[in-house]
Amino acid sequence: MLGEQEALVVEVRPFDLHGVTYRDVTIAYRDRSTETARLGPESVPEDLRAGEEVLATRVVNMVISLRRPG
Repeated sequence: MLGEQEALVVEVRPFDLHGVTYRDVTIAYRDRSTETARLGPESVPEDLRAGEEVLATRVVNMVISLRRPG
């Protein structure tokens, strides 16, 4: 299953691994459930901050990328 779901960014924690900055991002959905995803730089806007609305692309039951709507 592939789809997008609206979410709100709760927390963004960057970390460096072998010179590449990954991000652990926690998002909250409209039903108030939350999910944390570890995403590479190609999968999340570079300056993403808590409080932003995003569209979460999900495959099966895993978030694979986040993008700003519009």
